Amino acid sequence: MGDFAVSSAPADVVRRQYLASAAGDLDALRATLAPDVEWTEMAGFPLAGTYRTPEGVTSNVMEKLGQDWDGWTAHDDTYVVDGENVVVLARYSAVNKATGKTIGVRVAHHFVVRGGLIVRFEQFVDTALVRDAMTD
Repeated sequence: MGDFAVSSAPADVVRRQYLASAAGDLDALRATLAPDVEWTEMAGFPLAGTYRTPEGVTSNVMEKLGQDWDGWTAHDDTYVVDGENVVVLARYSAVNKATGKTIGVRVAHHFVVRGGLIVRFEQFVDTALVRDAMTD
C-alpha cells in the first residue's frame, strides 16, 4: 500500500481532488490537475464550458460556485475505475445565496488520470434542478 497523499493511482488522485474541493483548499485541488487539464462543465449548467489550466479551473468553477452558493459540496459516493478512467457517482448539495433554495442533485463525473494528474474531467448533471434552485 502506498501513501494516499502521494499515490498516483487514479482513484486516489480523484479522491484527493474531492477532499481538497470540500475543504476549500484550492492549492491542493490545483495540485491534482495536469497543466493542460481540460475540465468540462455540462451544457445547461450555470458554469457550462471547458476550462484549461489548474488556475483556469479553480477561478472559473470553484471560486464562482463559492460566490453563488453556500456550502457547495460534491459528495463522492461510488467509484468505478477502468485503467486511467475514473467515473464517480456523486451528489451536489448547497444553498443558493440569492434564493435561499437548497439543492441535492445526483451527478456523474468522468475523470481521466495520467501520470498522477487529472488530464480530463466531464460533468453529467440534471441542470434543470440546479437552475430551479437559482430562480425565485
